[in-house]
Amino acid sequence: MKTTLVRQDSYFDSVFLMLLGRELKRLPGMADASAVMATGANLDLLGAMGWATEDLAAGPDDLVIALDGADAAALERALEVAQKLLARKRVPAGAPAALAAAAAATPGANLAVISLPAEYAVREARKALELGLHVLLFTDKVALSDEIALKALSREKGLLMMGPDCGTAIINGKPLCFANAVSRGPVGVVGASGTGIQEVTCLVDRFRSGISQAIGTGARDLKSAGVGGSTTLMAIEALARDDDTNVIAVVSKPPARDLAARVVEALELAGKPAVVHFIGLEPEPPRPGSVVRFAGNLEETAAMAVALAEGRPYRPRVFTLPPEEIEAILERETRGILPAQRFLRGYYTGGTLADEAWILLHQRTGAVHALNQTDPAFVLADPRVSVGHTVVDLGDDRFTASRPHPMIDPGTRTERILAELTDPGIAVVLMDLVLGYGSHGDPAGALAPALAAMKQAARRRGGYLPVLASITGTPRDFQNLAGQQAALEAAGCVVLPSNHQAAMLAALVLDRLQDQGGAL
Repeated sequence: MKTTLVRQDSYFDSVFLMLLGRELKRLPGMADASAVMATGANLDLLGAMGWATEDLAAGPDDLVIALDGADAAALERALEVAQKLLARKRVPAGAPAALAAAAAATPGANLAVISLPAEYAVREARKALELGLHVLLFTDKVALSDEIALKALSREKGLLMMGPDCGTAIINGKPLCFANAVSRGPVGVVGASGTGIQEVTCLVDRFRSGISQAIGTGARDLKSAGVGGSTTLMAIEALARDDDTNVIAVVSKPPARDLAARVVEALELAGKPAVVHFIGLEPEPPRPGSVVRFAGNLEETAAMAVALAEGRPYRPRVFTLPPEEIEAILERETRGILPAQRFLRGYYTGGTLADEAWILLHQRTGAVHALNQTDPAFVLADPRVSVGHTVVDLGDDRFTASRPHPMIDPGTRTERILAELTDPGIAVVLMDLVLGYGSHGDPAGALAPALAAMKQAARRRGGYLPVLASITGTPRDFQNLAGQQAALEAAGCVVLPSNHQAAMLAALVLDRLQDQGGAL
C-alpha cells in the first residue's frame, strides 16, 4: 500500500531527508520510504516509483513523505514516527530566517555552506558572494551557465566559490561536509573530487604530516572549458599566499583541453613545491627546473607531498608490507579459489576511489566494466547488474536519486552484495570504507554481516572468496579507525593501507588465478 504525506512550507535539508527516509524504511512492515522536497524532478521520480503525484497539492517549498507499507497499520505507524522525527527538527526560536540575517548575527563569519535544491541554491550562493562570503555549494545539478556566472562573480569579488557539487573541504582546520579529522600541517590540497581529497588528506596524516587547507572545487571546475578551472586557479593563488602552506597538491580527473597546462603554469607561478595527480593519466616525468612533480595515484600524491614538505627524496613503492608478507597473503587468499571463480567485483562508496581502482585494473586486464568507463564496450548496460570484472560506484546519482548516499546509509552496498552472493563466478571482492564527518557511525559493523554471508556462500560451493579492503580515515575520526579495521578483519577481510594498495593486491590475485588457468 502506498500513501503520501504533505507538509506545506516545510523546508528540510537533503541530508536530514535522506536519514529520515532510511529510518522510516526500517520500520516493521515498510517496503519503501522517501522524504523529499516537492520539486518537479522529485515528484517525477516518485511518480516513476509508483506513487500517485499528478494531483498532489505540493510545490517546491513543501515536504512530501512517500510511504509503501504492507498494510494500513504499518503506514499509520510510519506516519506517526515521521511526525515525531520532524518535530525534533524544528528550527530553534530566534534562529535567522535569511542568509543576510545569519551573517549579521555571526560577526567575523566569512564562509557560507549551502545545501538547497538547485533552483534556490544559485540564488543563495549569489547572495552570499554579494555579502562578501566565500561559498561552499554542496548542491549538485546546478546548470553549467549558473556555475560559470557564479564563479565569474566570485573572481570579481576575490572570494572562493567551492562547488557546485563540492562535498569536501577543510578550512583552517575545520572539516566541512564529508571530511576527516586530520592534523594541521604544511600541505595544501586542491581537489575536484570529494573522496580523492579525503584519501589524500588522510594519507598525509598517516605519513605524520598535516593539512593547512583542503579546498574543493566542484566536479566541473576543470572538466568544463567554460568554467575554465576558475576555483582551482584561485585556490592555488590563495595557497601561494598562505604562510602555513609549504607544499601544494592538486587532485583531479583529467581536465579539459588546455586546462592541465594552465594548472601547471599557476603552480609554477606560485613557486612552492607542488604535486599534481590527474587520475587516469600517466604521470609526466619531472621537468628540469620545475617546482611541479606528477604522481601516479592518490597514495603517491600524499607521499610525494610529505617528502617535499620534509625536504627529502621521495622513494616510490607499491606496498607498505614487505614482499614476503604480500606473497604470504597471496598464497593464503588464492589457495581455495575454484577454477570457475574468474571475476573481480568492486563495491565502492567513493566515486574517485572507484575510478582509481577500475582504471588500474582495466589497464592490467583490459576487461573491467564500470559506470564511467571510457571504453564503450565496458560501460555497464544496467548499473544494477555486474558483468564479468565490474567495479561500481554505488554513490553514483543512479543509485542515490531516492535514497541516502552509501557513505551515510550502507544499505545500498549491502543489498548489492547480498544480491550477488550466489554468483559462482566471483573470485575476489574489492571495496572501500570511508570514515569521517557525514559518514555512517559504524560502516564496518553494518557491512560485516553481508561480507560474511558472501564468503560463506563461496564456502558452501566448495570454494573460497578473498575480500580486500582499504579504509579512508584517521584515528581521530569518530568511527574509531582501529575498531573499523578490526571489524572488517573479523569478517575475513584483508585490510590494506590505501585504496591503491588494495587494488594492486586485487590485480595480483587475478594474475595468480590466470597463471593457474582461472581468472580472465
